[in-house]
Amino acid sequence: MDNLFVNISIMAIPILLAITLHEAAHGYVANYFGDPTAKRMGRLSLNPIRHIDPIGTIVMPLVIFFLSNFTFTFGYAKPVPVMAENLRNPKTDMIWVALAGPAANILLALIGGVLILTLGIVPGFLQEWFALNLSFLIYFNCLLAIFNMMPLPPLDGGRVVTGLLPGPLAHKFASIERYGFLILVGVIFILPRLSGVLGINVDLGGTLIFGPARSLYVFIVGFFSGGGAGL
Repeated sequence: MDNLFVNISIMAIPILLAITLHEAAHGYVANYFGDPTAKRMGRLSLNPIRHIDPIGTIVMPLVIFFLSNFTFTFGYAKPVPVMAENLRNPKTDMIWVALAGPAANILLALIGGVLILTLGIVPGFLQEWFALNLSFLIYFNCLLAIFNMMPLPPLDGGRVVTGLLPGPLAHKFASIERYGFLILVGVIFILPRLSGVLGINVDLGGTLIFGPARSLYVFIVGFFSGGGAGL
């Protein structure tokens, strides 16, 4: 589909669904384990408006979309506030709170896979649009889940590692959170360029994030389409 607004809708709808469910899942699990902070702030909601971050949900996805020549985008929502001290067992409960977001994304990817089975009953003029929505929904949720499970604070995977480490080590590991996104930018964007200049192919982002996300996407689509046509 070549229409710009159609292409935006194909990506915007899955992104809003993915980031909304991801953040709401954190809030629901935190509330279950005793922290009502998200509930008090109105963040236990599936309304995307309550989770939109002006930069991460609007500006960044549009910039990436245009820089990628209208082929891909990525974004994030406003993080749901969690007060670990309110949890009944802060150290272990935070592991479940952290896992809730990526688990919600995997669930949404699987729901997208199930919806592949309904393509045959979608009217012809909508079928391509719906199929492309499902394709991006599945891929983006796989990507978001795997990205967030990187073992680096403040990502969910980093919080899981913090919860699993003994006290002193957990504290030291958590202390790198302030540098977490700088490290990610370095690993995903700067390192491949520097290694390319040196004639060495080092693409940790592709190896650790994009490659596994693509493999999971192919598995889900293949499974629900009978291993055949796909999307």
